[in-house]
Amino acid sequence: MTSSLRIALRRLPHGEGLPTPAYASAGAAGMDLYAALAEGQKLVLEPGARDLTPTGMMIALPEGYEAQVRPRSGLAVQHGVTVLNAPGTIDSDYRGEIKVILINHSGQPFEITRGMRIAQLIIAPVTHASFVEIDDDLDHTARGAGGFGSTGLGGEPRG
Repeated sequence: MTSSLRIALRRLPHGEGLPTPAYASAGAAGMDLYAALAEGQKLVLEPGARDLTPTGMMIALPEGYEAQVRPRSGLAVQHGVTVLNAPGTIDSDYRGEIKVILINHSGQPFEITRGMRIAQLIIAPVTHASFVEIDDDLDHTARGAGGFGSTGLGGEPRG
């Protein structure tokens, strides 16, 4: 079961006429974000290039929540275009325009136009934590300090 949260959204002039982010299906976790470029404007991402793409909207997240800007799988697999700082984090006290840092990992230029779905937005609860320094060893686990591939790629026995 999912819960519903109301989030204030302010549309900027260059975002007028674009769809409001919404879930595409009942089971969707993310809402699409759209490129708010001027009508007829094209943003060409050359191979290896990155750019900040406006969405034409600002939001007011309630305290205790964040918004995560994540890549769209179709852009990634079909065009090699993804969100550079994935996931990008929008904090509850940020009130500026949401912009998406896109990067082109393909060998071909990629053209972004007005209204293109460029990323997805996930709303998630935030847990604040504090660290407590200790002088003793940390508790032991079966994995221990193993990391960076220590559990294998799958299919082969570990150990």
